[in-house]
Amino acid sequence: MNYFLYKLNTPRATFPADITPVEMELMQEHATYWRDLMNKGLVVAFGPVADPKGPYGIAIFRLQDSSGADTLGANDPVIKANVGFNFEVHPMPSVVLPEQPA
Repeated sequence: MNYFLYKLNTPRATFPADITPVEMELMQEHATYWRDLMNKGLVVAFGPVADPKGPYGIAIFRLQDSSGADTLGANDPVIKANVGFNFEVHPMPSVVLPEQPA
């Protein structure tokens, strides 16, 4: 299994304090998109990061191979809307997960 870090960069440093109604709707679609991927077993975790240098979002996802990594990011509704968000996807060469009960 291959793991990746998705980083969603916001359109401005003041986001989400000054989120617009259009952006609010897009963020709801964004959360639904990642939750659906989580329900399919592709996403381990996702959520906002309150970095003092500027907020951003992350998701950690797992795929059989790396061929679909950028596609998951590109299909995020906030990216497809082309309203100033952008993303990065980085492979995670080593991932530590909780042990599963036998």
